[in-house]
Amino acid sequence: MAKEQKEVRDLQEGNYVIIEDAACKIDGYSTAKPGKHGSAKARIEARGVFDGKRRSLSQPVDAKIWVPIINRKQGQIVSKESESVVQVMDLETYETITMEIPGDVDVDPDDEIEYLEWEGKRKVLQ
Repeated sequence: MAKEQKEVRDLQEGNYVIIEDAACKIDGYSTAKPGKHGSAKARIEARGVFDGKRRSLSQPVDAKIWVPIINRKQGQIVSKESESVVQVMDLETYETITMEIPGDVDVDPDDEIEYLEWEGKRKVLQ
């Protein structure tokens, strides 16, 4: 699993974080002041990168949290199997991968695309 540990206070909106064993992109980050009986707390609102589900997390700002190392790769469309499934050739390794594409993305063979990869999961970027 490609991941590293960071302190919660080092995170900000737009970063990635692992919540409930899923890679998520942070949409909202807020902190509360330390109280009489504890340290400052951070509240993280995030959306799953590969499944789109909303998740939230509340942790002390000095706690450690896992951050996924997500690779951003370039690929070229080799062929379209259907309207939502394409074969993509990775431009670094030249391997061919079958991927689903979002419905709002229009691609044709020989188009170059950008996609994210983490733990065998892949997602085409719009």
